[in-house]
Amino acid sequence: MKTHQIDSINSLTSKGEHLTSRIYRQYLKYADGQSKNHLLWFAMVLMVHGVFFLASPAILILTFNAPIVVLAVTVLNFFINLIANMGGAGIRTTLTLFYLGLLINLVMIFFFIF
Repeated sequence: MKTHQIDSINSLTSKGEHLTSRIYRQYLKYADGQSKNHLLWFAMVLMVHGVFFLASPAILILTFNAPIVVLAVTVLNFFINLIANMGGAGIRTTLTLFYLGLLINLVMIFFFIF
């Protein structure tokens, strides 16, 4: 049961946390814990997006007859990650963009292969 407790006029706290907010808090805690490895994550972004996923549009377009939009999405995804990291984005932004780009590229690959 979700109950609300009013501490003051402007403060409303909630007991009984939702699963999504708990997962989000755990993700932020994980991301903040990775701040000492920020340079490593930047290298991972370059390696994974630059080496593995920038080659995938050629394979998908030539072999599986994917539309040219696959190339645009993949290159845009790579440059968003690259510019964010070279611009000095925080570790939360780095990890969020990395995982989002990873998910987008994997969904595109699985969509056209299977």
